[in-house]
Amino acid sequence: MNKPEISPNFTIEDIHRIREYHYEQTKHMTAAERMEQTNRRAMEVQKRIDEIRRAKGINITTEYI
Repeated sequence: MNKPEISPNFTIEDIHRIREYHYEQTKHMTAAERMEQTNRRAMEVQKRIDEIRRAKGINITTEYI
């Protein structure tokens, strides 16, 4: 399944497409695999947030394990 396209208005249909896409990506994973994927993606997002904060000059005091 291809990554869903999100409309500019972000409708309920978009949420349904995202959920279906996520299900298709994870339906054959074990619980440990899903947990690892979730943690990996969360760390990627946190790094992006930290980069944006640094670019804006916002002090980052939180440390991540």
